[in-house]
Amino acid sequence: MSFIHFTNIPAFFFLWTLPVLVGFYVYAAYKRKASLKTFAEAGILKQINVNISTSGRHIKLIILLFGLAFIIVGIARPGWNPQAKKVERVGRDVAFIIDVSKSMLAEDLAPNRLERAKLAIIDCVDRLDGDRVALIAFAGTAAMKCPLTLDYGFFRAMVEDISIESIARGGTKIGDAVRKAVNEVFDDKEKRFKDIILITDGEDHDSFPVDAAKEAGDKGVRIIAFGLGDENTGMRIPITDSTGRKTFMKYTDPEGKTTEVWSKLDADSLRKMVLATPDGKYLNVSTGTFDLGKIYLDLVASSEKRQLSAQSVTVFDERYQFFMTIGFLALAAEILVGIRRRKAVAE
Repeated sequence: MSFIHFTNIPAFFFLWTLPVLVGFYVYAAYKRKASLKTFAEAGILKQINVNISTSGRHIKLIILLFGLAFIIVGIARPGWNPQAKKVERVGRDVAFIIDVSKSMLAEDLAPNRLERAKLAIIDCVDRLDGDRVALIAFAGTAAMKCPLTLDYGFFRAMVEDISIESIARGGTKIGDAVRKAVNEVFDDKEKRFKDIILITDGEDHDSFPVDAAKEAGDKGVRIIAFGLGDENTGMRIPITDSTGRKTFMKYTDPEGKTTEVWSKLDADSLRKMVLATPDGKYLNVSTGTFDLGKIYLDLVASSEKRQLSAQSVTVFDERYQFFMTIGFLALAAEILVGIRRRKAVAE
């Protein structure tokens, strides 16, 4: 043992409790003595106190202080025998792309497509372990809301903040979102270990998403797509005005005829996109439920990972158990120590 190292130095702050306890002990002894003088004549004070052992009180205090001191040292996590250890971090780079176009307000999933997508990503955050994640929102254009990070708390906050107001331009351009992920999120150092998790209803306005997927596949990026919404009948898109009144989105053609807009899941386009990438997967959620966390573990977390960083750290053989055991044994012994004399002394 060359030297002792304490991992939790702030724990020693609790050592201030020891002189505080001594102060309380002295104060309590003073108050006891003062109370006895109030009700007893000085001549019979010893007879009243004859069965109380002052030394017993002192011993209890010493044992208590001893036990607390050892527990505090244990909380500070003492250790010795330092050894150098190389720590490697491995993982994948994952870009979550979420559709925030108005069609995602359709309520064929509860409470609507967009909120269901957000809840799925948030549930997935708890399963993340070592993978770097990024967030892109898209509608008529795409914007990076969170770059690649290991700060899962920040990533979660960015997901919670997503809404249809996150992108000012209306429309749906899936291809632009995929290109942004490939060009601005991922690097070109490796042609593997990179995934796009795309959550959308699949509707697109001339952004050539399949071509974008092929570009991603050529760079080794895999796309895992989740299709949300009813694929057959579709669903109307609700619009809530400033007074809280709910209506439905309408379209007026060049001839002046107005019809309600119905949004359907375009599963075919999403299937073509994932087939253009290595080991791409399409999951047709439709109007059902899905556990993105479990799917992430099965498809992403279990996949081959690359070394993202390596560093040498010093580790110690921690021996806090020794100090904690002695401390608790001392506290147990303190309870067993009596403060009365074994035999009273007669007058």
